[in-house]
Amino acid sequence: MRIWLDADATPRDVKDIVFRAAHRLGIETLVVANQRVPIPPGHSTISAVRVDGGPDVADRYIAANALPGDIAITADIPLAATLVAARIVVIDPRGYEHTAETVGERLSVRDFADALRGAGVETGGPRPFSAKDKQAFASAFDRALTRAVRNRVT
Repeated sequence: MRIWLDADATPRDVKDIVFRAAHRLGIETLVVANQRVPIPPGHSTISAVRVDGGPDVADRYIAANALPGDIAITADIPLAATLVAARIVVIDPRGYEHTAETVGERLSVRDFADALRGAGVETGGPRPFSAKDKQAFASAFDRALTRAVRNRVT
């Protein structure tokens, strides 16, 4: 089992939670971004993967390398849909765990909003990341880790 962190737009608080858990549990964690992402010193199970710049390059890298049973953290809905279909646990930085039952609806809403923006409608952006979001992520991530560790073949 590995943890994949789509790090290009992940809030620092989420990265810190993931880094602490990965270090504490000794889980290999890959931080994928198209820019340099600092890894705290002394975290031997955490490594950074720097991909070329461009749209969805980090997403394609994660999709090509993640395996069933891994956990991925991403705010990217199309990536989440691809990963869920591949039996990878996906959590967004606000603590929402995508499932096969829910990711299709999220993708439809995202595509609809994208079409509105393409037509010139101002849809606004995401609300600022809050302490409540941080707590929701920490709880969802802890539940996913607990399940993954329990189901890991030893």
